[in-house]
Amino acid sequence: MFHLIASAIFFYVALRLVVPQPLGRMAKLAAILVVLLVAEQHFFMRYFLGGMAAPGLPFGALLIQGWLYGAFILLALFLLVTDATALVFALARRLGLPLRLPFSQAKRASLLLVLSLCLAAYGEWQAIREPETRNVEVVLDRLPPALDGLSLVQITDPHASALLRGPRLRAIVDKTLAVQPDLVLLTGDLVDGKPADRAGDVAPLKDLRARFGVFACPGNHEYYSDYDAWMRAFADMGIVELTNSHAVLSVRGQPLVIAGLTDPAASRFGLPEPDIRAALAGVPPDVPIILMAHQPRTAPDNALAGVDLQLSGHTHGGQILWLRPLVERFNGGFISGWYSLDKGNGRGEMQMYVSNGAGLWAGFPIRLGVPAEITRIVLRSPEKL
Repeated sequence: MFHLIASAIFFYVALRLVVPQPLGRMAKLAAILVVLLVAEQHFFMRYFLGGMAAPGLPFGALLIQGWLYGAFILLALFLLVTDATALVFALARRLGLPLRLPFSQAKRASLLLVLSLCLAAYGEWQAIREPETRNVEVVLDRLPPALDGLSLVQITDPHASALLRGPRLRAIVDKTLAVQPDLVLLTGDLVDGKPADRAGDVAPLKDLRARFGVFACPGNHEYYSDYDAWMRAFADMGIVELTNSHAVLSVRGQPLVIAGLTDPAASRFGLPEPDIRAALAGVPPDVPIILMAHQPRTAPDNALAGVDLQLSGHTHGGQILWLRPLVERFNGGFISGWYSLDKGNGRGEMQMYVSNGAGLWAGFPIRLGVPAEITRIVLRSPEKL
């Protein structure tokens, strides 16, 4: 399906960008071929370059392909908006309104191409630069006064890869350590590629420290790149993976539950799917529960199960500001920031934070208006307000 959609976008862009240009037949064919190669680069990654999740390309090649593919998608969006505007103006002219788009069709397409290339370059720079730390607070209904002020850092979607390499992850780890968190929670998509290829890039994770531990749940990309091997590798780094399970911590003399789910992608590999009941089996009553779930769309069920705070990623915040409504539709109505969900039966509300993520997939490394983040969350008790 992914490649069929890419093919449809290719035909549209070729028709609207290349065909109107005053070029000879061979020049047009060459231009159409270039557009086709850019449009179908993920096809070549999947079947000839080691896979879509972690293509076997050097940094420079990934940088160029990401820039060109980003420009291709932006150009398709701009052309679509331009065509829709032209249609509206055509209808307006029938009503006697003298509305016309400036320039010829060929010149408009050329200008949009230049704009797309420039925006894609800026968006890629935004995507690969070091993320900043975002500080937020949240009130949890069941948080006891003794745990007021407890701080945690959520790191999600760093996607360590040949594009987002070890030094960038080192900076993320250093910024996390700088705020001295009580907990570090890693909510999936830590890496793209197999352990043998990415060992050096993920090595900084072994230096993560927090007063009450470093915990993680898997994201969909862990399943694409030798899941079992990565679970062993993370354990060797001192990271506690919670897969449909939980841990009961003693924090300032109070119990606190940290739970984690598997990812829905597990079903494609014959592995356990997310199971909130299994994750919370045996949890002591009236103990606040913090849940790590890579994808936010399971939130309604998790709220009904009694979770107090869910931390998720996966969406990358939509990556491009005006694409957020579309990405939101594919993620259960969740995209970025805080959400409150009813627990039912008068039990109050579950809070959920969906992070923009600290990185992104190398196949579409563009951010426009949606910055990457490391999230520091301070928990507040209602009794302390």
